[in-house]
Amino acid sequence: MSFVCDLLLLISAGALGVFAGAMLTEGMVLVPYWRSLPPAAFFAWYAANDRRLLRFFGQLTSATALLVVAAAVVALWTSHPAAAHAALSAALMIAVVASFFLYFKRANQSFATASIDPAAVATELARWAAWHWLRTLLSFLAVASALDAL
Repeated sequence: MSFVCDLLLLISAGALGVFAGAMLTEGMVLVPYWRSLPPAAFFAWYAANDRRLLRFFGQLTSATALLVVAAAVVALWTSHPAAAHAALSAALMIAVVASFFLYFKRANQSFATASIDPAAVATELARWAAWHWLRTLLSFLAVASALDAL
């Protein structure tokens, strides 16, 4: 069982690295692009790409969260020496997932349906970016904890 735990810890650390990299790319590439667009163009772009974004980030987030939580559960169950680090990674990833339901689900929907005042787009994108950088930071902390677990 120790081999399974070690393998899960390794795979979850890799998945967290990919996830954190995707968060960083979104924050460094997509968000500045969105903020450069006039509101009508942003709404059009977002409506055209909302499903793609949700599919890509939803699947990546779900797979990563499942792997990280599984690694933590197995590490705790087997009293692995890295159990505390694995549990911290899982808690951080759960916080990242929770942020979707606390903020991003509603905000993304308002972008996709253009249901916010165009004059408020810049303010909402600034808020979106702040939330995004928080979850990106949590993602990188989860990676660091996962690497400590190795």
